[in-house]
Amino acid sequence: MRIVSWNVNGLRAVHRNGYWQTFLKDVKPDIFGLQETKAHPEQLPEEVREAGGYSSFFSSSTVKKGYSGVALYSKIEPLSVIYGMGIEEFDQEGRLVGGEFEDFWLLNVYFPNGGQGPHRLDFKLRYYDAFLAFAQKLRESKPVIFCGDINTAHEEIDLARPKENEQNTGFLEEERAWIDEVINAGFVDVYRHFNPNRKEAYTYWDNFTHARERNVGWRIDYFFVSQELLKSIKKAEIHAEVYGSDHCPISISL
Repeated sequence: MRIVSWNVNGLRAVHRNGYWQTFLKDVKPDIFGLQETKAHPEQLPEEVREAGGYSSFFSSSTVKKGYSGVALYSKIEPLSVIYGMGIEEFDQEGRLVGGEFEDFWLLNVYFPNGGQGPHRLDFKLRYYDAFLAFAQKLRESKPVIFCGDINTAHEEIDLARPKENEQNTGFLEEERAWIDEVINAGFVDVYRHFNPNRKEAYTYWDNFTHARERNVGWRIDYFFVSQELLKSIKKAEIHAEVYGSDHCPISISL
């Protein structure tokens, strides 16, 4: 089974430019989560909303159109589906959709960006704390996998220019400390587990500065699995060859 996560930075654009079809054909996910869809389901073409062979589930922003949004697609029908954490302040931005499967929970999450001022950094950090508590609660019933755009690089190895970004959101000490908390709580960063010393492995590049051409990037997209599920994971990959967004897909194979 291959589970894939991808921040598409606009699902309609990815489809319109032909990347959607290429992604499905080349990456061949069994289950995949998309972040930053920037669309409600009714705004999507039928071949995207009802991708052949997949059940699809969407959580969209109710505060403004064309913002945030996540989607979960699966060839295996989930036992149940959850939309958000049950906290209106966070759920109204359409940031979480999850599925319960026989052996695990899968949470697909678009975590907030800490830019645009102190209030959004505060929102991001409070979202982080609420999410970890939520994931831990679900883990009482079965193992948890969570994936998505976490919007923070954990260690210096996870971005091209760590020193220049120490005072910038996405690499602030308090943001990175939360990932430490996640790991201390018994969740494993799957890519780093399999590739402990691999450098220049990034998932996001700034479009404005054409950073992808120079691989000046950040690893801010992750799969975390609860420790008890790690034995089932065979590999973790970054699909840097897949274009269509300022992020590339990532995957784990079970």
